[in-house]
Amino acid sequence: MTVPHWLFGDQLGPHFLAPGGGGPGRDAPVVMIEARSVLRRRRFHRAKAHLVLSAMRHRAAELGDRVRYVRAETYREGLREAVGDGPLTVHHPTSHAALRLVRSLDGVTVLPARGFLVPLDDFRAWAGGHGGRRLLQEDFYRWVRRGHDLLMDGDAPAGGRWNLDHDNREPPPRGARTLGAPEPYRPREDDIDAGVREDLDRWERDEGVRFVGRDGPRIFPASRREALAALRRFVEHRLAGFGPHEDAMLAADPVMSHSLLSSSLNLGLLDPAECVERAEAAWRAGRAPLNSVEGFVRQVAGWREYVWQLYWHFGDDYRHRNALRHREPLPEWFLELDADAVGARCLATVLAQVRDTGWTHHIPRLMLLGSHALQRGWDPQAVTDWFHRCFVDGYDWVMVPNVVGMSQYADGGRMTTKPYTSGGAYVHRMSDLCGGCRYRPADRVGERACPFTAGYWAFLHRHRARLERNPRTARPVRGLDRLADLDELLRQEKERGDGPP
Repeated sequence: MTVPHWLFGDQLGPHFLAPGGGGPGRDAPVVMIEARSVLRRRRFHRAKAHLVLSAMRHRAAELGDRVRYVRAETYREGLREAVGDGPLTVHHPTSHAALRLVRSLDGVTVLPARGFLVPLDDFRAWAGGHGGRRLLQEDFYRWVRRGHDLLMDGDAPAGGRWNLDHDNREPPPRGARTLGAPEPYRPREDDIDAGVREDLDRWERDEGVRFVGRDGPRIFPASRREALAALRRFVEHRLAGFGPHEDAMLAADPVMSHSLLSSSLNLGLLDPAECVERAEAAWRAGRAPLNSVEGFVRQVAGWREYVWQLYWHFGDDYRHRNALRHREPLPEWFLELDADAVGARCLATVLAQVRDTGWTHHIPRLMLLGSHALQRGWDPQAVTDWFHRCFVDGYDWVMVPNVVGMSQYADGGRMTTKPYTSGGAYVHRMSDLCGGCRYRPADRVGERACPFTAGYWAFLHRHRARLERNPRTARPVRGLDRLADLDELLRQEKERGDGPP
């Protein structure tokens, strides 16, 4: 008798049921469990809860009689109802907690992870060959490119350069409200979505489940068909314009030319190999420039793979790192996504995007939301939890390295070489968000002092002893000695506290 196979809610593409390479049998029955306890434990963004449940139910509908779809309070209860004490297979889950769960269950065989380019054992071998040296993302990215023959011309990188970041850091066009990029793919809701929304309403009303954010019409794919349509739309119509302004921000154009494929990849609806291969094919066919294609490949085959591997390489204790000893709790206005309470236009704009959609692109996440949290000294575990709960593409493996390691520098430099934070000048250069703001990016003190500019200097002062020893931050730290108004600035920032800026 064929052993049933368990699909988690982020293992929804066909590659999680493909036989071979340790996969389940071709005709293996499938078990899926909708565990209500996940939503009771944490206050997720409602659009995220909607997307995940819709994607799971769409997958169950596709599988038809092959799937046993169980709605239960916990995974253990659901498994007892679905298979009793019988044997079960499951692909390696995407979190330490889920892996502990499946390993604690009798009769469950854990198969190799899928949905990523590099097997975990291959990364361990690569990391072991570095003799304890820092595992640089650039070195890893080049290794992946070579190993998977991505954007390669023989042994050399396509175009002669591995890294085209220099071509992809342009500010937004002066005076433009939008990039004018073709619209991204948008799905249409169906009866499954209506059923999900009814359940979420009922759980909030009758069962004490609480959400944050708004649940408007679903804007991200919830099925393989929709995800493929979104990939096709990006590659054919939006990839060409992606690269140059991938680090820019425009208030009226939050999507710009970004792919919007992260949630589909992280739900398992898309496989990273098909994404990067289609992008490369577009370049080789002359339909997209190399800098845009390399920027996208770097995001998927470089950074996404790197974060996944470091999550497991660093271990579960990594989430507790707090090298800067930041302990401040997240304020209520941030927890509630209360953008209307915020006066700083950049932060209010991005917080409203999170509130309304559960998404912003990587620069607002890092250089506005994350930077503000870092400057204010918020607890990195609480910041990680917030990003996990409030973003539609947020999962434990995604957010622990991205927030603890990169955004909050809580590992003291194990993952990145410097803290990622800046004053208002960076925001002003890379966006139109300073226009019409009550604050001025050049002002450090006074009624119009930019909270990012003042916060930047206060952060450098607070951690001067550490940062002046870092070659990448020593120069700005020395700039503290030239600030005649430093004492006034520090008093101002202490009085500002954690009220909305």
